[in-house]
Amino acid sequence: MTVPQLVRLTALVIVAACGPTTTRNETCSGVTTDTSSDPNNCGMCGTSCNGGTCVNSTCDVSCTPGVTEACYDGAPGTAGVGPCVGGTRTCQATSTWGLCVGEVVPVAEVCGDHIDNDCNGMVDEDIDADGDGFTTCGGDCCDSPGVCANPKLVNPGAFEVAGNSVDDDCDGQVDEAQAGATCDTGLMSSSANAMDAAKAIELCQTTTMTEKTWGVISATWTLADGTSVPNPASRAIRPHYGTGTTPKAGASFVLISTGNAAGTGDTNPAPDSGETANMNTSSPFPADFYAANGNKLPNAPGCPAPSGSTANDPVMLTLTIRVPTNASSFTLQTNFFSSEFPEWTCSAFNDFFVVLLDSSFSGTPANPHDKNLATYTAPNMSVYPVGVNLAYGNTGLFTQCVNGPTGCEATGMGGVAGSITTCASTSDLAGTGMEVADPLAALSGCTGAQTGGATGWLTTSGNVVGGEIIKLRIAIWDTSDHALDSLAVIDNFKWSVTASDPGTVIE
Repeated sequence: MTVPQLVRLTALVIVAACGPTTTRNETCSGVTTDTSSDPNNCGMCGTSCNGGTCVNSTCDVSCTPGVTEACYDGAPGTAGVGPCVGGTRTCQATSTWGLCVGEVVPVAEVCGDHIDNDCNGMVDEDIDADGDGFTTCGGDCCDSPGVCANPKLVNPGAFEVAGNSVDDDCDGQVDEAQAGATCDTGLMSSSANAMDAAKAIELCQTTTMTEKTWGVISATWTLADGTSVPNPASRAIRPHYGTGTTPKAGASFVLISTGNAAGTGDTNPAPDSGETANMNTSSPFPADFYAANGNKLPNAPGCPAPSGSTANDPVMLTLTIRVPTNASSFTLQTNFFSSEFPEWTCSAFNDFFVVLLDSSFSGTPANPHDKNLATYTAPNMSVYPVGVNLAYGNTGLFTQCVNGPTGCEATGMGGVAGSITTCASTSDLAGTGMEVADPLAALSGCTGAQTGGATGWLTTSGNVVGGEIIKLRIAIWDTSDHALDSLAVIDNFKWSVTASDPGTVIE
């Protein structure tokens, strides 16, 4: 027995003596892989043992220097088919195997070259072997397992997943940056084109009802019921809101408001003259959302129900989108501001902000029955709609404010007095007009109050089905009156290959 063979035998005995290996499941190129034993992903994704074995996340590639053997790194069953052939590897002086020299492994089919590039036994086939809706000659760069690990998730209808070393969208580039970082520059603040609003939240790719690629099919501005048009001052595209709130991605974001969508010093539109503006618009609530809640608006536990059946000063952005074939969910980020805080917290004047998702998703975790993703579920399973009443009960989702009494004026109109201790900063309020002291609130007992408060950045998630067409409606309106405006900032839409826990949480 040679010395290297003795070393290897000793190593194997030691490994065997250590007992069973520990499973370490990780996602490598979209596939769940046990990196403790996978010789192609040993210890971490992408670490190949070059023909050796993987034991306890460590490669055992010992061999006798100078020995040669046949090798093939392609998928099983493809060697000897078409141009695919095995090669030869040689054991190096370090007692480890070298590269497989001379092998030809499967690659994406090149239509028209009369070669079986993917080594599946067919030449220039225009088929959809993986059933993802895209054929090989229709741009699908991975239609069989011999080319990539998850053929159904790789095609021109997919989105590029960062960091997985796969050309997910078959555009010839791997892990390229998404266009969202640059497509929202130079947009006019007062643009009436709702497709510009889609760009401002990083939804840059467009498509049509007949195309198979993902993207925004249409975008519209309406009132809360999907009809008519909002007051133009109720919406804006900005590079900032005040001086403390800046984009989470790209160069701008969308503002929607029950007053003027502007901070101090802004133009097109300019800010309100005071804390409130009557936009002279109204509509019914979104019909499906309202019906799903028993023809009433949901409310924070312990607070009085909103009154009336009319959305006052409403504005809604509706996006019709074809989902990427490899997407299972999405996220977007929002920041909700309200002049109702603190004196009208836990009252009937809880202005509404909703993110309504129409999707065919029927899996688990389920999307909300009323379609509204802009809700927070507390540890005790109480559900709070995103609004100024998040500040009641110390939910922790109203953080840009001054701690102290709340509901000081609301008690005279059926509201509930309380206090808040979860305010962490007022930096997001800087330059918005909501950061100044409010003497009227102080007179009612809310000492130290400013003219408003905000949640801080929140993340909203929803589940989708790859390739389906969804409708996303993002709206805000005054509830029970036209006074004391609220505003929402929307930004940083992103797809994900994994399902989410639908709803809204703090960033």
